[in-house]
Amino acid sequence: MVGKNQIKQIKSLHQKKNRWAEKAFIVEGYKTIQTLLDHGLTLQWLGGTADQQHRFFVDDYQVLSAQQLQQVSAMTTPPGSIAVFAMPHPGLLPTQGWVVAVDEVQDPGNLGTIIRLCDWFGIADLVCSNGTVDVYNPKTVQASMGSLARVRVHYTALNTWLNQTNLPIYGTVLQGQSIYELVWPEQGVLLMGNEAHGITEENVSVIQNHITIPPTGQPAAESLNVAMATGLCLGALRHPAKG
Repeated sequence: MVGKNQIKQIKSLHQKKNRWAEKAFIVEGYKTIQTLLDHGLTLQWLGGTADQQHRFFVDDYQVLSAQQLQQVSAMTTPPGSIAVFAMPHPGLLPTQGWVVAVDEVQDPGNLGTIIRLCDWFGIADLVCSNGTVDVYNPKTVQASMGSLARVRVHYTALNTWLNQTNLPIYGTVLQGQSIYELVWPEQGVLLMGNEAHGITEENVSVIQNHITIPPTGQPAAESLNVAMATGLCLGALRHPAKG
């Protein structure tokens, strides 16, 4: 039997301050929960409807009523199972390979999609400015579709890190070299900006290579979604055109 206090504690993890105080976050849905389990993240609690229990090979599964599941879920239509995991420690900031960095990205769905793109294109580390939306926001976790288990997400004073790294910095701006004409190096930082304002001025100043995604439509759209732009850049980076 799941008590009111436990329901209240799980529900409290919808708020960022409580997640970071407890160093724990919510994950919903069998596939995402199982992916995190398979990759060794520490499970603190698992529950859901009775018909979902057979899908999990764990010792302690807490059966919830439909009403209780609705109370703890962050989704309008709960998927039937919900878990609480301990936050993994991302380790030291990266010093080699390709790294994606995001500057003040605010939409949790965008951040989750960028994590998924990093996973797809073999990017092990994502560096976020301290003002970027919380990676453990339930909407971010949901959008990452389990890729959170395979991508290390770091929060830091982004400008300080960019000034200290020895990796070449490639930043997306309106006027720059086409990503399709660029000779990409073996390692570097791909810097992406805020949805509305792009890369902040202080970080534009440290970009060494200004790059852009050239439009081909007439008339061209004003801009691209940051997650979409990240995907196009990573596709060009990992699969450059043969000259």
